[in-house]
Amino acid sequence: MSTVGSFNSKSPTMRRIMKEASELSQNPSPDYAAHPLEDNIFEWHFTLRGPPAPSPFANGFYHGRITLPNTYPLRPPSFRFLTPSGRFEVNREICLSISGFHEESWQPAWGIRTALLALRSHMDIEAKGQVGGLDADEATRKDLAIRSASYTCATCAKTNKAIMEEQMQELAALGDNAKKQEEEIPKELNLAYREDLQKKVAELQNKEDDPVAEKKAILASIGQETHYVKPLGEPAEAPPAQPQPAQELRPQAGQHGPAALVQVGQTGQLPQPPAQAQANTEDTWLEMVIWIVGAVLAVIIARKVLMALYT
Repeated sequence: MSTVGSFNSKSPTMRRIMKEASELSQNPSPDYAAHPLEDNIFEWHFTLRGPPAPSPFANGFYHGRITLPNTYPLRPPSFRFLTPSGRFEVNREICLSISGFHEESWQPAWGIRTALLALRSHMDIEAKGQVGGLDADEATRKDLAIRSASYTCATCAKTNKAIMEEQMQELAALGDNAKKQEEEIPKELNLAYREDLQKKVAELQNKEDDPVAEKKAILASIGQETHYVKPLGEPAEAPPAQPQPAQELRPQAGQHGPAALVQVGQTGQLPQPPAQAQANTEDTWLEMVIWIVGAVLAVIIARKVLMALYT
């Protein structure tokens, strides 16, 4: 049963998948081939030519599967290599993401072509102990590359070499109309293994009180250079205290005793009185003014009363 019939062909996901399938067919690449299965448009098969010499994968052809989520392209596709390479574990799910951590940061503008370019470019990057990555020696990788040409996918019923030869024939048939330049790979597009990502996410969720440095270390262990972003609600780090200028006591001219000593900073300026002291001074003056005004009014009233009595 075809998967296309069970989904609305006018939905954004279906239109996007069919558009990419058409674009890859009309603009073939000499370095990779990809197509959806006839009975499941959400499952694709791809074949990659190894990176150019001096890469140990230069003579290799690598076959694999692409699985598209129902919400594609809002979520990224996942990949599995089926051909042994000495770089990726066979049949291990790989997902593409920014910083190898949040797949939610996948950009819908990217597509299967972009992802295939990223996969091919990452073959020459060493695994460095990353879960799911292999660090086979160069001789092993070269031997696997030679043998990869005869690998036959049971679903495609063709060898890797035959698939890429057909791709080259389609490219030659286009002549001058063939696509001359591949699109650039986004620098922030990285590889990670899905179960490894899920494990790291669980570690962070279970460590609510981790300091920022420990969270950075956990993210860095994925194998990607990562910048930790504080979640909402996490208190900001206090800025380092600024050193206060050295102060010394100097006697004021013409005065003696402890009251004559004032603090003088390095700039030579006298310190300003505290705000509380200024407020107390203002209150004292206000009380004095009120008492004086009250006394004057009392005198005036008393004088008028006396004058009224004697007239």
